[in-house]
Formats: sequence, C-alpha cells, structure tokens
Amino acid sequence: MSETFEELYAQQLKDVFKTQAQQQIDQGADALASSRAYAEQGKPEFTLAFLLLIDLPEGEKRELLAHSYERRAVLSEQKAQQLDIQFHRSFPLIKLDAQKDRQAARSIRQGKEVRTSPTQNH
Repeated sequence: MSETFEELYAQQLKDVFKTQAQQQIDQGADALASSRAYAEQGKPEFTLAFLLLIDLPEGEKRELLAHSYERRAVLSEQKAQQLDIQFHRSFPLIKLDAQKDRQAARSIRQGKEVRTSPTQNH
C-alpha cells in the first residue's frame, strides 16, 4: 500500500509553518485559496502547511505542492539571472537549488518522498 500525502510530507515540515497556517485559518483565511496563493509565490513550506489542514484528494494536493516547487525553481532562476547581470558573475548554487526543486516536483507527482536539502534557504 502506498503512503498517504500526509505520511510522505508532514514530517518534513517545521512546526512554525503549521502554526502560522493554523493561525491564518483561525483568523478566517480560506485554506485552499491560501495554499494556491503560496504555491504561486513559490513557497512550498506554506503550501504544504495549508494542504495538510484541508480535505482534498491526494492527487490535487500533490499537484499543488509540485507546482509550488516548480514555481520556486522559476523564481530562483529569474533571481539568479538578475544577479548574474547585476554582479557580472554566475550564481550556480541558486541554479542548483532550482534543479533540486524541479526534481522535488517530479517526485511529488510520482507519489514519492522528497529529499530536502539543508542548503536550500528560500
């Protein structure tokens, strides 16, 4: 039997994100709308925190979380490009993190665990 969304991803989330999401919901925030907004902003930790608090089909949760990782990859690459231009040098670690985010998105869509990297500080 395959693991559930919560079993695969809940243990990776720091309590601070869960607490923040719960506080926003307690103050009247729509959890699904918030998870979508954070996904669009490329913030998978907040996206995940809200997804763990709502009832949604597993596939939809995986897709939203994967999208947040992909979005963060795009935003990271854009930032790296801006820094390349500004400082006239490359920023390979930012680009490497973007590659890791894309791999995370692929893994999530396949229902696999995501390996988080301690170097990612977004």
